[in-house]
Order: sequence, then C-alpha cells, then structure tokens
Amino acid sequence: MNPFEGKNIQCRRNDAIDSGIGFGVSFAVFAIMFIIAIVVDYAAM
Repeated sequence: MNPFEGKNIQCRRNDAIDSGIGFGVSFAVFAIMFIIAIVVDYAAM
C-alpha cells in the first residue's frame, strides 16, 4: 500500500474525469481566442 494514501483518503474521484474537464476547459479557451482572432481579422479588412 502506498504510504501517502493512508486510511483517510481526501478525494476518491476518478482522475480521468478531472483530466477530461481540464482538457475541455483549455480547449475552449484556445478556441475562443481563435474565434476572437478571426473576428478581429475579418473586421480589419
């Protein structure tokens, strides 16, 4: 047994869910930045 995971585990959530949420949020941020850049490029024409 891992000594860092004693009997009082703080969080039992699945790490894959947290990783998916982190990926989704970062993807959304970069997608919004890309959309804003396209809008600015189109407006500058």
